[in-house]
Amino acid sequence: MNQFLEAIVLGIVQGLTEFLPVSSSGHLEIFKALFGDTHQGEASLLMTVALHFATALSTVIVFRKDIGLILHDTFLKRGWESKRLAFLILISMIPAALIGILLEDQIEALFTGNLIWVGVALLLTGGLLWLSDRMKESDHVVDPWRAIVIGIAQAIAIIPGISRSGATITTALFMHTQRYNATRFSFLMVIPLIFGKMAKDLLDGTLEKVASTEWLSLGIGFTAAFITGIWACTSMLRWVQNSKLKYFAWYCFVIGSLVIFYHLFIR
Repeated sequence: MNQFLEAIVLGIVQGLTEFLPVSSSGHLEIFKALFGDTHQGEASLLMTVALHFATALSTVIVFRKDIGLILHDTFLKRGWESKRLAFLILISMIPAALIGILLEDQIEALFTGNLIWVGVALLLTGGLLWLSDRMKESDHVVDPWRAIVIGIAQAIAIIPGISRSGATITTALFMHTQRYNATRFSFLMVIPLIFGKMAKDLLDGTLEKVASTEWLSLGIGFTAAFITGIWACTSMLRWVQNSKLKYFAWYCFVIGSLVIFYHLFIR
């Protein structure tokens, strides 16, 4: 497939699946395998990071008022609730940041089109979503303990096929966090990690290795992911409130099973 058309498809897939609890990284690996993607390791991971950066910006747009309030109150030394949320987001980053720093090579090896593990991880994601939809509504907010546990779930979701939003939202719901607060925190907590990853790639020269044609592909994919991400983010806030995660659970069960079948008998 033409690399630019491939970038558009991957961008749309990323934009939709970053916020819908069906694993964006898992779907990217599936589509890369179907497209016959020859990029492995660092090159494949670079496209993944660029598309995640686009959806991080989508999150900034959707939650611009919340983010603006956090920054305003934090730097002006007022607004305890905003400072508390900023502190909780920082706490939640610790597990994923440590894994990203200490296990960078091992993480890179995950993005090599190994579909059998993607399929298994999707089945696990489906199970989590099915259980979380059965949780009763609660009014608890995120506290430091919940932030750490949710952060661990986010770190585990580095594995392609484990939905980051699905893992973090369901973990929060299992700890009886109010549904809107769980979803809002899940989307806000990933923003610093994505921007941090982009800053690291800029500083260590990773992005300088990208050819001009690859830059164009990255830009096209970025735009597609950004636009679809805004729609998916706002939609997901409504769906979680209405307890509709079971439909995504069935989707993960079906796609996970098909991926495993494809890897074992067709590929």
